[in-house]
Formats: sequence, structure tokens, C-alpha cells
Amino acid sequence: MKQYTYLLINFFAFLVPFLFSFEKRIYFFKKLKALLPAILITGVFFIVWDHLMTVWNVWAFNPDYIIGYYLWDLPIEEWLFFFTIPYACVFTYESLNFLIKTDSLSKYSKNISSSLGVILIIVVLFNTGKLYTAIKLTLTVFMLAYVLIENFSFMGKFYRAYLVCLIPFFVVNGLLTWIPVVTYNDQENLGIRIGTIPIEDTVYMLLLLLMNVCLYEYFKQLLSKDVKPKSKY
Repeated sequence: MKQYTYLLINFFAFLVPFLFSFEKRIYFFKKLKALLPAILITGVFFIVWDHLMTVWNVWAFNPDYIIGYYLWDLPIEEWLFFFTIPYACVFTYESLNFLIKTDSLSKYSKNISSSLGVILIIVVLFNTGKLYTAIKLTLTVFMLAYVLIENFSFMGKFYRAYLVCLIPFFVVNGLLTWIPVVTYNDQENLGIRIGTIPIEDTVYMLLLLLMNVCLYEYFKQLLSKDVKPKSKY
């Protein structure tokens, strides 16, 4: 039964958001036309990243806790992860937008993005030899630079959702690293852990959610007849 561990973690992470997708006030299911291409594009990026990190021995998957089907050196459960987790997180993002009408972080979003970027650059400069740390943080810096240049109006709402999503993230990633389903080569990361979770995983989560939300908002705008094409959604 333990070989279904990662599969079940995916299933339960997805189950509650999926069931509430049909809730009449939010009706998140109607927004799948915007969400699915966002998940697909982001998923391709992260699958390539995960493949490289696996073949470079940055991390590995414990065969005791996966069903044993691999695609491009990654267990099928890892492929599912890039659907179930973004789905749950973007659902959380939309639900918070519906439930909380104020955007209290909006006026701070530029400062948050620029401060995060500076911190990540400093960490990278002192850890260029650590693959996970250097590459993931550098990619996130580029993404933060992009959202600063574009000046997206939704970034305050994004940071609110990110903070909320950290709670289930710590549960899911905590299970994956505690059991462990995923093991890390600490020579390629900072060696700093939140419980059993490498601290870089919080940046991993930031980039995963940010790419999905940016693309989701873009496709929502594209599908809307009421929004001008050049607006900063």
C-alpha cells in the first residue's frame, strides 16, 4: 500500500479544491479555459527543470513510495504534482479574491517583489556552486524582474494567496520530505530546513504559483470580451 503514498498525497491535495470548484458563488470550474493552458505551460517548464535536477542528482525519488511508472526519469506522480498543486493554489487565489474584496498588499507589492529579488541575488552570489540554490533562485529573480517591469495590478492579491498557500504547502512538502518520498542532496542546497523541507522549496513554490497566476490572468484577459487587449490585467 505504501507505494501509493505520493499518488494519495496528490489526490488529497487536489480533492477539496476540485469539489469546491462547483460552488455556485465562485464556480471556479468555468475558469478552466484560462487555467489549463497556464498549468500546461508552467508544467512543461517545471518538468524540464525537475528532469535536470533528477539526472544531476540534486534530488531523488524513493521507489518505496511511488507506483513505479516513470516518464523522462520522473515518476508519474511528479507529473501529476504539476497539475494538482497549481490547481489547488490558483483555486485558493480566486477564492481569496472573491472572499476578500480589499487588496491591502497592493501598495506594497512592488517593494515586496524588489526586496525579494535583492535578497535572492545576494544568496545566489554567495552560493553559486550549489545547483538547486543558484539555479532556482536565479530563475525566480528573472520572474520577479518581469512582474516589476509589467507592473501587474494583481500582485498584491498574488502575495496574499502565496502566504495562505504556504500552509498546505508545508503540509504536502512536509510529508514528501519526512516520509521521505523525495530525498535531497544537501551539497546542492543551503542545508537550511524548515522542519524537513529545504528552505529553497519556499522559493520553488513562489515561482510555481507566480508563473501559473501570471499565465492564468493572461488567458483570462484573452478570453474576456470586456477587457482591452493592452491592459495590464
